[in-house]
Amino acid sequence: MNQLVHELLDAAEADSPTRWAVRDATTRWSYAQLANRAHAFATWLRAHGVSPGDRVVVQSPTRIELVAMFYGASRAGAVFVPLNKSMKQYHLSQVVEDADPTLIIATPELAPNLRELGLAPVHDFDDVALETLYISRGPRSPQTTQVQPTDLAALIYTSGSTARPKAVMAPHAQVTFASRAIQAEMDYRPDDVVFCRFPLSWDYGLYKVLLCALGRSEIVLADNESDLVLLRRMRETGTTVVPIVPSLATMITLLAKRSTDPMPPVRLISNTGAALPAATIEALRETFPGVRVVRQYGQTECKRITVMPPEEDRDRPESVGRPFRGTTVRILGPDGVEVPTGEVGEICVEGPHVMPGYWRLPELSEKTFRRTGSGALRLHTGDYGNVDADGYLYFEGRRDDMFKRRGIRMSTTEIEAAAMDIAGVRAAAAVPPGDGYDLTVFVESDLAPKVVIKELAIRLEPAKVPAACRVLETFPLTLHGKNARQALLEMLKGTD
Repeated sequence: MNQLVHELLDAAEADSPTRWAVRDATTRWSYAQLANRAHAFATWLRAHGVSPGDRVVVQSPTRIELVAMFYGASRAGAVFVPLNKSMKQYHLSQVVEDADPTLIIATPELAPNLRELGLAPVHDFDDVALETLYISRGPRSPQTTQVQPTDLAALIYTSGSTARPKAVMAPHAQVTFASRAIQAEMDYRPDDVVFCRFPLSWDYGLYKVLLCALGRSEIVLADNESDLVLLRRMRETGTTVVPIVPSLATMITLLAKRSTDPMPPVRLISNTGAALPAATIEALRETFPGVRVVRQYGQTECKRITVMPPEEDRDRPESVGRPFRGTTVRILGPDGVEVPTGEVGEICVEGPHVMPGYWRLPELSEKTFRRTGSGALRLHTGDYGNVDADGYLYFEGRRDDMFKRRGIRMSTTEIEAAAMDIAGVRAAAAVPPGDGYDLTVFVESDLAPKVVIKELAIRLEPAKVPAACRVLETFPLTLHGKNARQALLEMLKGTD
């Protein structure tokens, strides 16, 4: 069984060398071409003094060469550290210092900021791509690097509540197990074209590369595409699978309503980041007849926790699915004891996909990743939910989403779902009561605030109805397409 990241590409090249593997807006490679570039990049890294275990930071828009760099770094035993192209200098300096890379690769418009840091040599992305092309035209280097399944394949920097940068350590064994476990549920196929709107700096995007290798599918890197051409690009590429977050789902359905052209042949849509409102799911089904809309739940700390099997996408509409084979979800109470079926507690996970911890954060790692009595590593997610008698998980909310108001326990998730049920609301986020402000809901809509509050009062019990509604023309989102709660909170604190 392949336990190394680059072995997934090796297997795809071995039996499907001429099948299309990846494309961006300008270039398309087969699995053989991708493998050649990955081998060449591994050779380039060795020539530039990169040893096994060294970190290689790459900051770039999502281009086809980035996929080859990911696989090539794996082959060289290096730790791939992809950074979002939009990361600001304040966070960039902290992240690069924390990663302590041997070298950095960045596109011309991003390289100056990284050179200012003076923390590692910075190579121009375009130059590296050209040098790698020349290397790929020659014979593959016979030099091999001994890589172990326990070695780190990547550091994935995530947003969170910690003051300093937080990177999840992702070893080869955990990454490949999670990839195979997801593929066992999602069943990407050789004739699938996966339209990936997300950067490879986010694990949601990065794992799509691995899933496509397992399915011998083609991935379309569309992170740099304009919103206005999404449906057209999906048609042009023959897209059959679309990973989404709620904001992208809303965008696609709005574009579809305005379009008179045939819809692309989408058969599968998977969701992550936040719960997909029922109204949005129905809109997707109307847009793409026969599509399966797959609900999932997970964290970068173990990649994915549960998946609702595609053939069950209309069953248990409130559930986020069942655990992977070979993994266990436990719902624990405050005392650390497993609660009875149906009761709400903290979602905890055990299995081969649980990562070993956070990079250079031992205290936070010990708090989040704990050993059980049998010595197994258990991820304490900080999220709350319950499991039914058949083992399906129901997500209640994240730790920061749960709060009490007027003596009643509630979550922002249920308030946002109610808001999204209102016709005319395109996006919604609730902010719990705080110092100087009460429960507030932000919406992207053309409706008046009082109309939204009135509609919420129809859907929610009195204690859960927000005291105020703020209507925004454009909703602030994080780099990963999630609601930017910190930006909303700053708006709220800035009001009188």
